[in-house]
Amino acid sequence: MALENKKTQNAHTKSLIPAREGEKRVTYCTDLEKSVIMTNFERRGWIQVGPEDEWNFYWSFTQNCRNIFSIESGYRMNDNQMINHFPNHYELSRKDLLVKNIKRYRKELEREGNPLAEKMEVTLPNGQIVTRYTHLDFIPVTYVLPADYNMFVEEYRKSPQSTWIMKPCGKSQGAGIFLINKLSKLKKWSREAKTPLHPQISSKESYVISRYIDNPLLIGGKKFDLRLYVLVTSFRPLKAYLFQHGFCRFCTVKYDTSVTELDNMYVHLTNVSVQKHGGDYNSLHGGKMSIQNFRLYLEGTRGRPVTEKLFAEMQWLIVHSLKAVAPVMANDRHCFECYGYDIIIDNALKPWLIEVNASPSLQSTTHNDRILKYKLIDNIVSVVVPTGGIPDARWNKIPSDEALGDFDLLIDEELMEREDVNSRYYRYHRMKQ
Repeated sequence: MALENKKTQNAHTKSLIPAREGEKRVTYCTDLEKSVIMTNFERRGWIQVGPEDEWNFYWSFTQNCRNIFSIESGYRMNDNQMINHFPNHYELSRKDLLVKNIKRYRKELEREGNPLAEKMEVTLPNGQIVTRYTHLDFIPVTYVLPADYNMFVEEYRKSPQSTWIMKPCGKSQGAGIFLINKLSKLKKWSREAKTPLHPQISSKESYVISRYIDNPLLIGGKKFDLRLYVLVTSFRPLKAYLFQHGFCRFCTVKYDTSVTELDNMYVHLTNVSVQKHGGDYNSLHGGKMSIQNFRLYLEGTRGRPVTEKLFAEMQWLIVHSLKAVAPVMANDRHCFECYGYDIIIDNALKPWLIEVNASPSLQSTTHNDRILKYKLIDNIVSVVVPTGGIPDARWNKIPSDEALGDFDLLIDEELMEREDVNSRYYRYHRMKQ
């Protein structure tokens, strides 16, 4: 764990305004020594302590959060403590578990006869007719390897030469990703990586293989994806908020579907951690466009009605991905979590959920990036901490309109249960319709 030495902690403490008599001073600790976090907390007059000290608010790494909640630790949080992850966040953020949970969610709705699970026949560009979910078709066709290898081969043979993308389940920032359009390439990789594809042979590392979205919406001839920030304060009842200031992340090289460019990650992967090493990377704008500018671009090129439909569909997929994992999430009242949603839009303006990050990067690559991430942390704290400014796991987690800042309410099942037509939930969603 990242601990600051006592000298630095004392310097922080001395720089703060002393607490008034009887006033409780909030203590925080962080595993991530980022100025966007520490400046936010210190501006509130909070004091930095170590994880072994008495803390009220912990901005932790995912592993340290899991350690705290493990049976072995014996740690028990009190009512005035909050932490920034749910114990089993990986049900949403691990690529294989996300897919498994969404598939289970769709099957359960189907069994219940829920109209959300309706299906329809779709004709693919190659003329193949397939059955798809009418309302819940928001993740590309995906299989987990090696377990689903035989099913993948069966699907692949329906449209040979189609492009698929392989991703290791437990890695991020574009590590270990590659594209294939031939089974022989997959088998060659299996031999070289010494990763068996046979379902009966256990592998140290599992992968997901997804049908590649090979018709992405392009701007200036380049592929991009959207990074949206979603704050969840409870899974049961589900309470989630969408930050207004997401952004597009662009590839540095123009999109090209030719086989010769299949291995060129500067064409296919939008991750900044990949693109910043390219010769065409622009450090001034960081290959990013604000979601507001993207919306204006779409309204100007495609019109307002289809733009609003796209943004509503993105909110829909976020809500239903959260509903898919809600039953299996350890819904501890001390927890909240900010997820980084990565969404790709195809040229028919259909959004596809690519993955969800439990620790979206707080690294600032540009000046605007720094402003956005500072505002994000500031607004998160305002939403999750009650009005009095003291973390309290007992409160009902219904923030005031002012506390939401630049977060929009996505869903609050508690407010929906009340069926109060004057509630913020209904006022907000009426305004958005």
